[in-house]
Amino acid sequence: MSTTLMISDLVNESLDGNSCSQPEIIRLENIFKVYGTGETEVKALNNINLVINQGEYCAIMGPSGSGKSTAMNIIGCLDRPSGGNYYLDNVNVADMNDQQLAQIRNLKLGFVFQQFHLLTQLTALENVMLPMVYAGVKPGERKARAIEALIRVGLEKRLHNKPNQLSGGQQQRVAIARAIVNAPVVLLADEPTGALDSRTTQEVLDIFTELNSTGITVIMVTHETEVASQTKRIVWFRDGEVVHSHLTPEELHHLVSS
Repeated sequence: MSTTLMISDLVNESLDGNSCSQPEIIRLENIFKVYGTGETEVKALNNINLVINQGEYCAIMGPSGSGKSTAMNIIGCLDRPSGGNYYLDNVNVADMNDQQLAQIRNLKLGFVFQQFHLLTQLTALENVMLPMVYAGVKPGERKARAIEALIRVGLEKRLHNKPNQLSGGQQQRVAIARAIVNAPVVLLADEPTGALDSRTTQEVLDIFTELNSTGITVIMVTHETEVASQTKRIVWFRDGEVVHSHLTPEELHHLVSS
C-alpha cells in the first residue's frame, strides 16, 4: 500500500514540475521550524518541500503533532519558519517583518477558522466590511463589495443580523464572506467544519467547492476524512514531514483504513 502511494506521489510531483497549466501560488523550500532550545528543543517541521499551484483545492491532514498546524501557520504568515524559503505569489515572505506580514495577510490571504471570530457588536455586513478598512478601500466601495460577498455565500437576507441572531452555519458563511471580500490569492481554512453538524458542514463545503470552481486556491486543515475527500488533493503530514504530497480521496481512504 505505502509503495503504491509513494509511487503515486512521485508521479504527481513529476507532473507538477513539468506542467505549465497553472502557475505556482505557494512554494515551501526546505522549511523547518524549531521551538525551544537545548533539551527543550522541539522540531515541529523538518525540511518541508511543498508546491501548491493556483486554483488547487487541497486538504492538509495528519495525526496530532504531525506539523500540519505549524505548516498552516507559516503558510498563513501567522508564524515565521526557523529556516528555509517560503514563496507566496512569487514573493519570498520568510524574512518579512511584522508590518509586512500583516499587509500580506490582509491583501493576499483569506482566513476561515473553526471558531468564527466575528465581532459580536457588529452586523454581518459590518463584519465583512472590516478587512477593507485595514486594506484602505474607499468607504463607498466597502458596502457594495461586502454585500456582493454575502450574496455569494447565500446571506443576502441576513445583512443586518448580528452573530447572536445567526446559526452556526450562517456565522461560518459570514466568516467566509469576510475572508474573500479582499479577493485573496489563497483562502486558508483551519478546521472550518469542526463546530458544525453534518448538514451544515456540507453546506459550507459546497461553498468552498463553488469558490474553488471560480479559480480561488483553497487550502484546508482538517482531521475529518469525509471532509478531506471533497477536496481534489490531500497532503499528509507525519512527524514534521510531508510523507504524501498528492493523495487522492481514494488513496486517503486506503491509507486511513489500513
